[in-house]
Amino acid sequence: MILSKENIQARIKSGSIILEPYSEESQQPASYDLRAGEDYLLKKGEVTLVHSMEKIGLPGDVAATLMCRSSFGRRGILIGGGYVDPGFRGNLTLCLVNMGPEDYLLKKGERCVQAIMHEVTDGKTLYNGRYQDSVGAVGARN
Repeated sequence: MILSKENIQARIKSGSIILEPYSEESQQPASYDLRAGEDYLLKKGEVTLVHSMEKIGLPGDVAATLMCRSSFGRRGILIGGGYVDPGFRGNLTLCLVNMGPEDYLLKKGERCVQAIMHEVTDGKTLYNGRYQDSVGAVGARN
């Protein structure tokens, strides 16, 4: 089940989901738009690691799928890697690939990636991997 705006907001209010700083403008009917944590130049033909402005925290019964906003897809900007496990905490590193015809300046605070939150049933294992409690954009860790 995909969480609705009302469900996401109720879980934020209860402290079950953390999205800080929260933006009402970023809240969509069935997703939340993550914002760029700083200015980034997305060069055509390159991958840029962008960190989300928001620090997130997901409980054991919620996971998130990440997708570029449609306006970015229309520019040829795509996301590589797009899943957040239950129990993750920290900034998300968004792997944006610019396949469009020109460079794009992504401004701090610009909404760029949708987080679609899903209910996880009967899950007992929380994320505790190498990117837990990430701050800023984090490159690949072996």
